[in-house]
Amino acid sequence: MTTEPQWIEIAGSGVTLKALTWGFDQGGPERPIALCLHGFPDTAYGWRKIAPQLVAAGYRVVAPMMRGYAPSGFPVDGSYHVGALMDDALRARDAAGPTDGDLLVGHDWGAIAATGLSAMPDSPFRKAVIMSVPPSASFQPPGRIAHPGRLAAEVPRQLLRSWYIMYFQLPWLPEHSAQWVVPRLWRQWSPGYDATEDVQHVFTAIGAPAHWRAALGPYRATVRNSAPPQRFAGLHQHWLSAPQLPVLYLHGGDDGCATAAYTDWVRPILPVGSRAEIVAGAGHFLQLEQPERVGRLIVDFASAAD
Repeated sequence: MTTEPQWIEIAGSGVTLKALTWGFDQGGPERPIALCLHGFPDTAYGWRKIAPQLVAAGYRVVAPMMRGYAPSGFPVDGSYHVGALMDDALRARDAAGPTDGDLLVGHDWGAIAATGLSAMPDSPFRKAVIMSVPPSASFQPPGRIAHPGRLAAEVPRQLLRSWYIMYFQLPWLPEHSAQWVVPRLWRQWSPGYDATEDVQHVFTAIGAPAHWRAALGPYRATVRNSAPPQRFAGLHQHWLSAPQLPVLYLHGGDDGCATAAYTDWVRPILPVGSRAEIVAGAGHFLQLEQPERVGRLIVDFASAAD
């Protein structure tokens, strides 16, 4: 039995992905998958602290590196749309050997992809965990959401927190900014957390210019609202919709990327069997900052009867 993660290769739609796995040497393929999707600026190693808890709970953990994050490859069609990220997740599940009890866990961009996958009427997952990024449906339609004044008061602060999104739309300059953007975002989003090891993993994955441009791809595809390739269009249509699977929504109480107060708008759009929790003492990267607490919340939620 090994405690170190192993790599597997995944044949995606026009891209070859690599994924870290834990627990594939414990039990057989009947053990369900916990498919863990990372975001920016992070890597699959961001799941290293909670993966052992998921394995102990009976899961095989699969954590793909996002398209364009080494050692994953670049998509031949250049697509970094949410629908493409959703397709990558489904291909990773297929490659690992799917079961009827598979769990989906997503953080940041992985949370956005997980929201889309959990909104699919025929989603293959049993339950989903969405972390740090509220489903867009929490704030739609604008004229019918609860406490609109409270939400409006958050807008100026959120615009300041989200400076990087519009910065990434600029020509040339963002491509030459990795060395200061990555450490700054980790400090801003998870104040007080020692991200030295994580930042090293990030620069290994997206420190080279071509990989850094790939990492900016989802921001550019989403803000510019470009149409995804046809093969991803069916999946892409779900990412703004409310989840249909039971969801555990987790948000760090000290998140410097998006306020934990948004949890109040998330709760009303979650289906029966869902929960939403604010994790005290954690910022944006809560699975790294409070792994015992986050791991326990996930395991308890996943093990609860439907």
